[in-house]
Amino acid sequence: MPRPKPKTTDLLKFALFLGIGLFFIYWFLLKLAPDQRHAIWQAFVEANWWWVAAVVAETALSHYVRALRWRLLFKPIGHTPSRNNTFGSVAVAYLSNLAFPRLGEVMRCATLRTSEGIPMEKSVGTVVTERLFDVLAFGVVLLIGLLVMFGKAKDWLYDALSQKFAALPRLWVVIVVAAVAAVAVVAVYRKYRNSWLKYKAFRKIDSLLTGAAEGLRSIFRLDRRSLALFLLYSACLYGLYILGGWLIFRAFDETSWLGLRAAFVMYIFGSVGMMISQGGLGAYPVLVWQALDIYGISETAGLACGWLFWGAQQATAIALGLAYLLYFAIKKNAESR
Repeated sequence: MPRPKPKTTDLLKFALFLGIGLFFIYWFLLKLAPDQRHAIWQAFVEANWWWVAAVVAETALSHYVRALRWRLLFKPIGHTPSRNNTFGSVAVAYLSNLAFPRLGEVMRCATLRTSEGIPMEKSVGTVVTERLFDVLAFGVVLLIGLLVMFGKAKDWLYDALSQKFAALPRLWVVIVVAAVAAVAVVAVYRKYRNSWLKYKAFRKIDSLLTGAAEGLRSIFRLDRRSLALFLLYSACLYGLYILGGWLIFRAFDETSWLGLRAAFVMYIFGSVGMMISQGGLGAYPVLVWQALDIYGISETAGLACGWLFWGAQQATAIALGLAYLLYFAIKKNAESR
């Protein structure tokens, strides 16, 4: 049978998704200063693109590993999403996060609901579980980084973190207030829950909270094999993040001699940049340069390396996200026929 021609609506969707990706690239470049744009251009001219391609592959692989790890959390709550749909949901999440902070967490749950029929409230619980684990894991990585770093690197990191959190109250105050508020909310909720269930709006909230709680408990219900895989995927994920830095070093003659220790330091600095600005825009390349300055790398090479590394990661997120948005749109259209 002849292959059906694509509908006009499918072509319009493809054009729309392509336009969204081009808009993201234009929007990023528009916000850059002239010298920053020049650094990006120099990176494109001077870089060894085989190593840049390796960074793109490493970034895509890290997204896939994250999807495999997230997929494990659905088994205890009675769902087994396909690897492809889970990976696609993660890809859409990374694309969405480029526009608005944490929009991706909502989008990946919504995408999985559409593609797999998994209630969104349950997916939200697994995402919260995953993010809490990541916070703890990054704390361990940061602690190791503070032990591994030396001199200028350690002083800079302390200064950056103190400036970032200088306006916050003392940690013990935050913990006490949060604990008291949590106890109060739980007490009120448990006391009045039955009487409030007659209201439709509260039933939706209750369903969301119940599903989220079930998702949060998913990591504690993993069997030994799944728990071992979860930890293995987590170790691979952070290993890939550091490997990406080592790969981008190879793209420039001036940084090609740097090893995994420098890549580890760069990952720590870059993570701070991701916290400072949306998607690390502007801050990430500068902090990469600050990290590389410790090893005597020039400002030009450091900024070029940072911009190209950041750009390769964002380009991967845009390409994968758009591809899966198109995939999910075509799949939904085919199923509705």
